[in-house]
Amino acid sequence: MNSILYLIPISIFLGICALTAFIWSVQTRQYEDLEGEKYRIFNEDDKPR
Repeated sequence: MNSILYLIPISIFLGICALTAFIWSVQTRQYEDLEGEKYRIFNEDDKPR
């Protein structure tokens, strides 16, 4: 029973951290261009060795 007193605040803290990280990623436009990333692999920006 005492472990619940520790686990509930820890889970609330982790939930708030995850929500904060999600809001930050939306505000910094991390999800703006989802279609362009799948074509990035075809760009040949690397120079041959």
